[in-house]
Amino acid sequence: MIFDAIVLAGGRASRLDGASKAELVVGGRSLLALAIDAAADSRDIVVVGPSPAVPPGVLVARESPAFGGPAAAIAAGLEALSANPPADFVLVLACDVPHSAAAVRTLLARPTDGPHGVIAVDSEGRRQPLLGVYRTEALACAVRERGSDIQNLSVRALLSPLDLADVTVPPGSTDDIDTWTDAAGFGISPPSLTAPEPALPTKGLPMSDQDETATLAALTDWSDRLSAALGIEGVEVDIDAVLALAGTAAHAIMRPAAPLTTYLVGYAAGVAAGVAAASPGLGSAGADFTSAGATRADFASAAIIATALAKSAAR
Repeated sequence: MIFDAIVLAGGRASRLDGASKAELVVGGRSLLALAIDAAADSRDIVVVGPSPAVPPGVLVARESPAFGGPAAAIAAGLEALSANPPADFVLVLACDVPHSAAAVRTLLARPTDGPHGVIAVDSEGRRQPLLGVYRTEALACAVRERGSDIQNLSVRALLSPLDLADVTVPPGSTDDIDTWTDAAGFGISPPSLTAPEPALPTKGLPMSDQDETATLAALTDWSDRLSAALGIEGVEVDIDAVLALAGTAAHAIMRPAAPLTTYLVGYAAGVAAGVAAASPGLGSAGADFTSAGATRADFASAAIIATALAKSAAR
C-alpha cells in the first residue's frame, strides 16, 4: 500500500512550560525521530511544526497561523504533500506518542476496513483522532469543507463527516506526553525541579493538541454546570457534534448563524423528545428531559437537516 504521512510537531506545549515536545528524548531518541521511524514505510513524510531538524527527504510545513491547532496543521500537511499526486491514504500521527509504531503497524494492516479509513482505539475504547490512516481525498474534502473555520477546530470535529472504522491497537501504543507527569512515566525529567504541576490530569485521555484537551475539559464542566442549573441533568451532550454543527453554520452562512443554528437544533431535539414522551404507551404527558431525555439521536437527526440546509445555501 502506498501512503503518505503527516507528523504533527507543533502546539504550544503549555503544560510542559513551553518545552519542545519534538525534542524530548525517550530511550535515546527524540520524540520526533520516533514518530518519523513509525512512518518510515510512507512514500512522503511531512513534519508540521516550528522548523524542526529533520532527516533528508522529509518535508517541513507550518500551520497558518502558527499555533492554529492540530486541524489547521493537518491542512498544512496535506497542502505540502500536494506537490506530488496524492497517495490513496495518509497517516496522521502526533509526535508525542513514544510507542506509536506498534499502533501504526496495526492500522496499516487494515486501512480499508472503513469507507474513509481507520482510526486507532485504545484499550479502554477511546478513539485517538491523531493516530489514524485516512483516505487522502476524504480528509482533504473535510478540510475544504471547513475553509477558514479550520483554525482552532478540534480534530474530532474535522473528522466528523468521515466514516471511519475503529481499530483497537496494542496497549500503551497511544500513550502520549502532555505534562511533566506524563513525561516522568517515560523517564523524562523537567528542566527544573520547580516545574509546576499540570492543571489537568491528561494521562489516558484521547490524544489531542494540548490546548484542545483543556478546552474540552472546560466545555464539559460548563455543560454539566449549566445542565444542573437548568434542571436538565442526564441530557446527553455530544460536544464535538455541537461544535461541528456550529462550525458548518458559521462557514456556510455567517458567524452569527452558529449560535442561532445550535439553539434551533437543540430546541427541535427537545420537541422530538417531548413528542416521544407523550406518545401512547410511554406513560407520560409532556417532555420530561431527565427521564425521557433529549437523546443524541434526536440531536443528530435535527443536525443532519440543519447541516444539509446550510451546505445547500452556501452553494
